[in-house]
Amino acid sequence: MASFPQEVIQVAQSIHGRGGQAFLVGGSVRDRLFGQSVKDFDFEVFGLDPPALEAALASVGKIDYVGKQFGVYKLKGTEIDVALPRREQKSGPGHRGFAIEADPFLSIEAAAERRDFTMNALYLDPLTDKILDPVGGQVDIEKRVLRHVSSAFSEDPLRVLRGMQMVARFGLSPHPDTVALCRTVLFEHLPFERVGEEFYKLLTKGECIGDGLRFLEACGWLQYFPELEALVDCPQDPHWHPEGSVWVHTCHCLDVFASERTGDPLEDWVVGLGVLCHDLGKPVTTFYQGGRWRSPQHEDVGVPIAKKFLSRLTGEKRLIEDVLPMVSQHMRPYQFFSSHAGDTAVRRLASKVKRIDRLVRVCRADKQGRPPLKGENFKELDWLESRAEVLRIKDAAPKPWVQGRDLIALGVEAGPHMGAMLKRVFEAQLDGDFDDLEQGIQWACAYYNL
Repeated sequence: MASFPQEVIQVAQSIHGRGGQAFLVGGSVRDRLFGQSVKDFDFEVFGLDPPALEAALASVGKIDYVGKQFGVYKLKGTEIDVALPRREQKSGPGHRGFAIEADPFLSIEAAAERRDFTMNALYLDPLTDKILDPVGGQVDIEKRVLRHVSSAFSEDPLRVLRGMQMVARFGLSPHPDTVALCRTVLFEHLPFERVGEEFYKLLTKGECIGDGLRFLEACGWLQYFPELEALVDCPQDPHWHPEGSVWVHTCHCLDVFASERTGDPLEDWVVGLGVLCHDLGKPVTTFYQGGRWRSPQHEDVGVPIAKKFLSRLTGEKRLIEDVLPMVSQHMRPYQFFSSHAGDTAVRRLASKVKRIDRLVRVCRADKQGRPPLKGENFKELDWLESRAEVLRIKDAAPKPWVQGRDLIALGVEAGPHMGAMLKRVFEAQLDGDFDDLEQGIQWACAYYNL
């Protein structure tokens, strides 16, 4: 018998004891077959009506009725979700346009037909370790093929984006028929948080992120992300970018990023978006002159373009604010190094990007995403990291030492003028005019005759 958490076995035993069948489904089975750890356990239960299922679950623990009308429950204090098989009928546009009816006596074959990909339509009995495979998902996993279950796939446009991140996560080759079907699916009525969730999985879990994006391209879905589509035919100087277009470069950069993720989901999400967006300004700044392609000021021009793109992935303003400075500043390390910039410039850069270490990660991916160039060195980035570490601003923006309370203690009255004073004192701090709070207070006293 496979090793499962005790609660998983208890749920299956309780359901079995009441005459039902409890199968783990979806990612619970797929990830296990791919040799990955499983943290979330999704059950589909056959042969028990809702009252009987609720009684079975209540004997194990407390129930959270997250979607009782659809036959969906959660066992409190666990990562176990339980659902009855259900019939779905398309009733409107988009991801949510379905009429759903729970049917505990639906056949496993019929239940499998509503799933998206064959590898997500496997049913595993945790009591016997037996797998039921009504649509050939095991073979597709062995061959690493992404294949849709049925024509009903096209009723939910979010499934195209699921395919994108699954290709990237599991190193899959999409079946030609699946790509062809995806090309008929329209991007419609998808809430940005669901779109962002799939990109989040792409960037924080994908091992071959470039393949995931190329799947999106093959499906004709880049038209719904015009900021990315513009990269496809944007040329680059072959001396600096022998790999080809900005699109090809971006895909390579993201694969480098994937190989160097930290494992911190938030940091990887922010930096991954920085890598994805860093060259979005090139299509509108690139021109041919003097025998070469040039893209002057693409980093600055790319900021509003990146902001528009990111606003369709997330409503988190803080996240967008964290990503945009990496777009605007990703050329600064090289400019600073070549101009022998001092500590003041480094402090000001840290104040803009908030975390030098994030910027360095974006730049490393940028520099390595240029095959077949080899033997890259990172002297500029190593220098910047070293200076940031000495200045204690590697993983945090400089914080003002002198606060309002310090000026009040010196007799300054609160008001708009105090804000202006604090801003000027902080500018002096960034310029290196003082190195701690005590020196900062002394500087303020001297400057404002306090």
